[in-house]
Amino acid sequence: MPAPTALPADPELLAQLLLARRATAFFAHELNGLSNVDLDGDSLLPGWSRRHVIAHVAYNARGIVRLVTWARTEVETPMYASNAARDSDIAAGAELDRDALRTLFDVATIQLDAAWRRLTPETWSHLVRTPSGREIAVSETVWMRNQELWVHTIDLATGASFDDVPVEVLDRLLTEITSVWATRGDGGDFVLSVTDSPAERRFGDLHSAHPVVVSGSLAGLVQWATGRGGSGVSSSSGTPADPPRWL
Repeated sequence: MPAPTALPADPELLAQLLLARRATAFFAHELNGLSNVDLDGDSLLPGWSRRHVIAHVAYNARGIVRLVTWARTEVETPMYASNAARDSDIAAGAELDRDALRTLFDVATIQLDAAWRRLTPETWSHLVRTPSGREIAVSETVWMRNQELWVHTIDLATGASFDDVPVEVLDRLLTEITSVWATRGDGGDFVLSVTDSPAERRFGDLHSAHPVVVSGSLAGLVQWATGRGGSGVSSSSGTPADPPRWL
């Protein structure tokens, strides 16, 4: 994914765009390594095949294009018509011919890149709404895409793992996940302790008098916190419990 033509002035946003480029390449590499027969295999997500993951990632790009178009034109264009419409698209996409499914991802990726390219430096701050109703600057769609690609590449079950994800992405994921828990009141007493950092780093309910401390590498803690397994992490209460819901 080339850098956009109209470069935003914010260096953090530029870094996120570069990460999105890397994330796209990561997903595409794992997808291209799958044979057509492999596409029919199970993903790491319960009830979803790899086909569902690919369709989801493709339609996520199209949804973000709608938000970017909203920001550019100032004509409200929701990311999805409804949750039911989104789910229907994913189900239909998973039934596509194998070549068509691959093309769906490729074309959606190109369309999103083109949409970002059309934004002027000023337009990046225009406000849109996510499907949950949260109002965000359209610049946040770059992180939204990063999150989708890095996490769902692992869900393809090709052998890629959170160890392959850049540290800055893992750090932001864990920060946001624990923030979501705190906002919903779901993560009470959980403290996540990173064991592979030069200095002690902790996330979660740092004010708890009697916390349940879940320890592991940064990658391992993100894997656990996203609900994708607890191998490699330990808990002060014994076997790590399932984490609170993230999304």
